[in-house]
Amino acid sequence: MSRARNGWILPVSIVIALLLGLLPLPPVLQPLRPYWLALVLAYWVIEAPESAGLGFAFIVGLVADLMFGGLLGEQALRLVIMTFILQRFRARLRFFPLSQQALAIGVLLFNDRVVAGAVHLTLGEPALPWSYWWAPLLGMLLWPPLFLLLDATRLGKRK
Repeated sequence: MSRARNGWILPVSIVIALLLGLLPLPPVLQPLRPYWLALVLAYWVIEAPESAGLGFAFIVGLVADLMFGGLLGEQALRLVIMTFILQRFRARLRFFPLSQQALAIGVLLFNDRVVAGAVHLTLGEPALPWSYWWAPLLGMLLWPPLFLLLDATRLGKRK
């Protein structure tokens, strides 16, 4: 398949992930919101590293910071750290079965929460409540269906 034919999938998936991050949730479910942007970016770093690298992660993170109204640069930092780790281990991670990939993504999402907690602690903001630590587990469970959906969309029908 030509790159021009599938060039729309990356930006559309990022926009959808940003919109899912803005979707209002009841206060009870808010801590369980998966980090959609990190999940989608992780897919593109693993499957199309020529299109999604550190610079792309930084720009997407800045856009997310502006959209979500958080500290400018926080999500950019978190996504760049995740992208760097994914690029480092991409050659191995790409050939893991989906269940093992999901575990690795869960660890990366947990690491993301640690980085977010460190940023909040450094700035003197209140620590994240314990309920926010469940979101990486939900992201880990969502990885296989999200991966298969994006893969099917990117590759089209297989004959």
